[in-house]
Parts: sequence; C-alpha cells; structure tokens
Amino acid sequence: MSETENSSRLVFQGARDTLPLILAAIPFGILYGVLAKTGGLSFGATLAMSLLVYAGSAQFIAVSMMATGVAWPAILLTTFFVNLRHMLYAATLVPHVRSMSSFVKARMAFWLTDETFAVVINWLREHRSGFGLQWYYLGSGLLMYSNWALCTVIGYALGISLPGMEGWGLEVAMIVAFVGIVAPALTNSAMWITAGVASLGGVLTWGWPNQSGLMISALIAVATGVAVEKLSKKEEARND
Repeated sequence: MSETENSSRLVFQGARDTLPLILAAIPFGILYGVLAKTGGLSFGATLAMSLLVYAGSAQFIAVSMMATGVAWPAILLTTFFVNLRHMLYAATLVPHVRSMSSFVKARMAFWLTDETFAVVINWLREHRSGFGLQWYYLGSGLLMYSNWALCTVIGYALGISLPGMEGWGLEVAMIVAFVGIVAPALTNSAMWITAGVASLGGVLTWGWPNQSGLMISALIAVATGVAVEKLSKKEEARND
C-alpha cells in the first residue's frame, strides 16, 4: 500500500470511528444554534463562534451568560476554567506529537474536542507506535468540525422558524455524548474517583449563579484525581 493510500485509509478510519459520537453531537450543535438565536446573537456571530472558538460547552455557557447580561470578564473566566480539561488532553498527546511540524500541532490543538480525544486515545491504545496519528486525527477532527458548523447553521435557522425550540429537551444529547466519551476512560481508581467527585459536586452546586458550581466542581474533581493518582504511583513504587 502506498503512503497516499495509507494516509487516506487512516483519514477515513478516523472519521468512521468518530461517527457514533457525531450522532449524539448533532442535536447538541443544533441546540447551540437555537440558543444563540434566542439569546440575540446575529447569524454571523453565531457561526463565527463555532468556526473560530469551536468549543461546545464553552459556547453554550457563553451564549447563556450573554443572554442574562453577564459581564465579559466573568464569561471569559468561566469558559477558561471549563476548558481547562483540554490542557489535560493535550498533555496526554504530547509524547505522540513531538516530532510533528508546528502547523500539524496547531491544527490538532484547534480540533481537540472531547469526542476526537476519546477516539484518538482509543486508537493509540491499539497503535502504540502512533504511526499515522496525524492522518487518523485529521479524519476525526475534520468530520467533527464540519458537523458542528453545519448543525450551528441548522439550529439557527430552526430558531427562526420554530420559536420555543430551546424547550424541547435537546440538551439530553449532551449528556448522552459525554457518557459515551467518559465511560470508556474509567479504567482505574483515579478516573472513577474523579468522575464520582465531579458528579457529586455537580449535584450539590446545581443552580449556583453563572455556572460557578460547574467550574468549582471540575477543579475539585481534577485536583482529587491527580492526588489519588500520585498516591497510587507512590504506593506502586514502594511495592516495587
């Protein structure tokens, strides 16, 4: 098989493996478009956010806070903390991308979403050498990005023609998508404890203003998970 054929095969494989998560992300993207329209954003601003920010949860939080008149510094700070998980994703991928060009790294960083990270990490477990990672990643990232942009347009159009659509309960797709992403990653005690602390924190801080409960719960959960993992490694070192 030629290098071009192998690259094309990996791009297709990355897109194919991402497809199940796309199905859950479609209503998620449509709902964002609807909420943006309901919140008073113009079509240009709504689409530009999807094309340039490309961060689903951050976009949801931003449009919700803008609709209630929250100041920009608070919006930026909240979305920053919500997206801190991407730093953990990036740190996990660093050993596999060191030899790649700056352009490829930048493209991969921009397309780093929960869904793409999930399928890429699963692929790396089976292909430890990481050979062809940039092509597999391209297939996943390109499909997710195109889908998100298209769903944004559809959602905005539906927000115009079907007022009140934001009350249809489409946000359940977000829950389904994240369960599908998180469940396969729960492979050790640190992961389970992190998920448990995050879930408990989310319940206890439900209704806190400006999504502050989400931010605090995420920080506490990550800190707890890191502490548990460090203790586990120390215990393993003692046993060795």
